[in-house]
Amino acid sequence: MIEQRNSFIQDLLSTEKLDALLIFGLPNIRYLTGFTGTDGVLLIRSSESVFLTDSRYLAQAQKQASVEHIHCYKNKLQALADELGEAGSHRVGFDADIVSVSQFEALAKLADHINWCPLSAQLQTLRGVKSAEELVALKSAANLNDQAFAAVLPLIQPGVTEREIALELEFALKRSGGEANAFDFIVASGTRGALPHGVATEKKLFAGDLVTIDFGTRVDGYHSDETVTLAIGKVDRKLRQIFDIVLEAHDSALAAIQPDMAICDLDAVARDFINSKGYGDDFGHSLGHGVGLEVHEYPAVSSRSEQKLLEGMVITVEPGIYIPGLGGVRIEDTVVVTTGGFETLTKIPKQFKQINI
Repeated sequence: MIEQRNSFIQDLLSTEKLDALLIFGLPNIRYLTGFTGTDGVLLIRSSESVFLTDSRYLAQAQKQASVEHIHCYKNKLQALADELGEAGSHRVGFDADIVSVSQFEALAKLADHINWCPLSAQLQTLRGVKSAEELVALKSAANLNDQAFAAVLPLIQPGVTEREIALELEFALKRSGGEANAFDFIVASGTRGALPHGVATEKKLFAGDLVTIDFGTRVDGYHSDETVTLAIGKVDRKLRQIFDIVLEAHDSALAAIQPDMAICDLDAVARDFINSKGYGDDFGHSLGHGVGLEVHEYPAVSSRSEQKLLEGMVITVEPGIYIPGLGGVRIEDTVVVTTGGFETLTKIPKQFKQINI
């Protein structure tokens, strides 16, 4: 598997006419080598790969990293400059979306003989299509969402705070084997539902609220991401109306998924429907995003994305409507693109659910 992934890099070396490529981004380092630590740099040439790290991670790298050589450094950038100089590298690429300006300036000063080639779009597709092994981890993470939500659902009642719900979800996920939160959980109730990123607060839930819960975990490095919107007792007629609109937009977008479909066209399925109901201005974010070693990764599922869906891509579909002063609704599933359309990885039912009080 690691060998197959590195064939992408070898093709990139050839296409860009590079003597070497530096990878600073930890998700790509993990993807290409298996190393799960939090510091290191991967140097890849056509003939070999070298992983450089410090003494804290040397033993871990020796156990995990599938590379030809492992070097321990005291000064990361100096070690890279020395390594490139000894190999006689002249044209070197690097992941420009990761390297800071100050880091690049320091490295360029240490290795001023190098013709540096910033790479961005060229590396974005590296992890776009998931392997069977990756899908196992993604499904496991999604299953933990389902288990945790079922455990916490009885606690969702008037008087409970958003923060209490978020904490109970975190505990349930970790008790079931989740490694860490995928992100700061969003629990947004009542008028706070109009905040797409309304991270949980001490606000209490009240009868008549809609509450949007966006949460996820990580298993073997891979993330889950799912959003449920629930009614606390009977809700305002307009809130129920926007829920039904968002659910239909969500379901219509899922039904439209096919390999080779332009991603912007998928976004349009949901966006055009919401617009036709008069709420186009209240759906301001993209339809979704890729999910994998990062909870937000390639591909962006947006109106600006001209890339095509490929079999094996894992994406979210998460339309929403947000009305200041009233509330909001978002409904999200994570799916994998298949030959015949899609398979839903997340399992919590998304139909309208009213909590009896």
